[in-house]
Amino acid sequence: MATPPPRVHRSGWIVLDKPVGLGSTQAVSAVKRALRTAGEAKTKVGHGGTLDPLASGVLPIALGEATKLAGRMLDATKTYVFTVAFGTETDTLDLEGTVVATSDHVPTASEVEAVLPRFTGPIAQVPPAYSALKVDGRRAYDLARSGEEVALASRDVTIHELRLISASGAEATLLANVSKGTYIRSLARDIAQALGTVGHVTMLRRIKAGPFGLEQAISLDFLDDCAKGGSLDGALLPLQAGLDDIPAFPVTPEEARLLRFGQRLSRVPPTSGLHLAVEGQTPVALVEGADIVRGFNL
Repeated sequence: MATPPPRVHRSGWIVLDKPVGLGSTQAVSAVKRALRTAGEAKTKVGHGGTLDPLASGVLPIALGEATKLAGRMLDATKTYVFTVAFGTETDTLDLEGTVVATSDHVPTASEVEAVLPRFTGPIAQVPPAYSALKVDGRRAYDLARSGEEVALASRDVTIHELRLISASGAEATLLANVSKGTYIRSLARDIAQALGTVGHVTMLRRIKAGPFGLEQAISLDFLDDCAKGGSLDGALLPLQAGLDDIPAFPVTPEEARLLRFGQRLSRVPPTSGLHLAVEGQTPVALVEGADIVRGFNL
């Protein structure tokens, strides 16, 4: 009886279009189930940036060697489309919470547009009390849910782009391209307050995370279909898909061998900055000058 070929450990990205109601940890669990269903070898799995259960959209899931890039994905800029309902504020700043403030003032579309430049560029922002940030070793949302007062420090973030998409009645839908650490719920709260009213987020959809957009995202149903078919090939993007903004630095087989053993090369990339050393189509390492930033075991 012939011995079956060994199962290959997968490395790359599964970019989910996460539905509302599913947490990021649950999404990782769904990918792990898909790996088991497809008969894939057990491999490390992690996500490249938390997305709240009430939010939908782009959630990059890293497999194998791609998990070494998860930190870089966390630092990447992200783009959201979100809707603010003016006139009521909740303790969670979204639909899940209890109303804590109301206002009769509903701003016009022109008023909303006029205030947006104040929130574009580097700004200071106080995160929501209902967030995963830690206060004295405890999650802020745990403190808030237990009725304790949560005082979070202001943080500096950058809003690269902020524009009004539409406005109807007491709601306005906006697009924001933001830096790491930005809370859209806080942004909505602060915009409402600047307009002399209060507000909360009723819809939040991430349309881009780093190099990944909705055009690369797949549904959980599609992932399940691939898994039941015995292969995740149709759902998996290569590791280098998460490095589209990094120039390639072709290396020889001997140079690749040296890099894999952690040895610096005498030859360096022609330009400064981060480069992806590749042997043919295989990523070998992230390098900066002669230094190895991150090696890949592929």
